[in-house]
Amino acid sequence: MSEIDFTPIPGREQPRFAAIKTFFRLPHVGIDAGYDVALAGLPYDGALSYRPGARFAPTKVRELSSMGRGYHMTREINFVEKLKCADIGDCPTVPIDMAQTGERVEKFFGDILARDKKFIAVGGDHSNTLPLLRAVAKKYGPVNFIHFDAHLDTYPAAWGCEYHHGAFLRHALEEGLVKPQNTWQFGIRGPLAANDDLGVVEKFGVNVTTVDDVRMNGLDAFIKRLPKFEGPTYMSFDIDALDPAYAPGTGTPVPGGLTTYEAQRILRAFEIDNLVAADIMEVSPPYDPTEITALAAVDVMFEQLCLMASNVK
Repeated sequence: MSEIDFTPIPGREQPRFAAIKTFFRLPHVGIDAGYDVALAGLPYDGALSYRPGARFAPTKVRELSSMGRGYHMTREINFVEKLKCADIGDCPTVPIDMAQTGERVEKFFGDILARDKKFIAVGGDHSNTLPLLRAVAKKYGPVNFIHFDAHLDTYPAAWGCEYHHGAFLRHALEEGLVKPQNTWQFGIRGPLAANDDLGVVEKFGVNVTTVDDVRMNGLDAFIKRLPKFEGPTYMSFDIDALDPAYAPGTGTPVPGGLTTYEAQRILRAFEIDNLVAADIMEVSPPYDPTEITALAAVDVMFEQLCLMASNVK
């Protein structure tokens, strides 16, 4: 059996509009291959409360990632040279059953972690992050958690359903999957249903930063206050952290969000010594014929890959 080439298909060999679509034009391999980081789709959006369509995100993000490159100008590294990355396909889901999907997600990504690999998952609605965190916590225990979102996602049951895309962080905190004091939220903004929506984050001592925190004293000053993350860390990026002007293709858009540039600057400023897993959630391609939302997701994925690569000797 020949050794797998973990480099992307060169653009001069196959134009970027051609070839079978994989994340960043990387090889499509089985779960037991010799990669360092698994890139996987998570096409489930059955826990949404407003606009559906995030089940189509993995396909669209794969397509747009054909425009991706490997070299990070700020960090001065090329993730392709530092890490063996591969597309391992989509996690199996049950589109009409959240409980069964959660079990499949936890097992699929748990199998990746059991092989001492890292992963980046492209969803899907944000309910998927809970089984992902369960899989990560089984291997590492409670982890540092970085959460980009317009919403707190610590909300109560909806329509009598405990588990939905706006409640994953409440359950993660209650189940002890993340370290509350090392949980940081970025891009949060109103409106809220009521002031008691803040009750969970206040109870657990979550570090909540809003778009006002980024804008009022300037982006540079905000970046200087970012903590260093030591130990196993998970990053979840809900694309609605970005303003709808930059990411209209999402299930629950909220005006007044981060710009793409602000998100880039924050991501580039992070110091994380062990980013073990990450995700990008809530990209809904049917609501964005311009494809800029999926393109923003590709950029976030690139930053996450470079963060994983930044501590490889």
